[in-house]
Amino acid sequence: MSPALLTAAAAGLGLGLSLIVAIGAQNAFVLRQGLRGEHVAAVVAVCLLSDVVLIAAGVGGAGALVTRAPDVVTVVCFAGAAFLLVYGLMAARRALRPSALLTDAAGGRTRNTVAVTTALALTWLNPHVYLDTVVLLGSLSSTYGDRRWAFGGGAAVASALWFTGLGFGARLLRPVFARPAAWRVLDALIAVVMLALAASLAVRGATGG
Repeated sequence: MSPALLTAAAAGLGLGLSLIVAIGAQNAFVLRQGLRGEHVAAVVAVCLLSDVVLIAAGVGGAGALVTRAPDVVTVVCFAGAAFLLVYGLMAARRALRPSALLTDAAGGRTRNTVAVTTALALTWLNPHVYLDTVVLLGSLSSTYGDRRWAFGGGAAVASALWFTGLGFGARLLRPVFARPAAWRVLDALIAVVMLALAASLAVRGATGG
């Protein structure tokens, strides 16, 4: 790979990490699945493949279509807000009621279809993923001309590194979460993040973005 392509790929890697390494609904879910050791590979694969599709769409020029379809963004805002509200309330229930936490733990493993569906919803019902990954990353990739796909490749590598590390690396924190109190703190944080995002999406949808 030429130095110019390496530079573009490194820039994409840096931007990809800066956009993805943040406390959000998707990352919180991947972390929780990793801690529980449930369907980690499937969840990581869904998040990674979704990111690759979105990055490719952005680099391919789909960002312009997103900015020209405000009604679609509004619908996604309200749908995402509703989903995050429900998920946030479930996390709050686990945090506030130890019995709910114990019931959740005693109920066995979450079904693979449920985990995958949740990961898909947390990814594709989040308008920020379109604005950040498709519009912003896509716009910046265009400044690299013929090297834009190297830029996009770097961003895809960032997603692969992050989701793999977060999902499979979460097991290193399992000794900490051997105590129910630690799970209650995590669920409380997840509830705050989810409900805050739900409120921001609802406001965004009501104001038209």
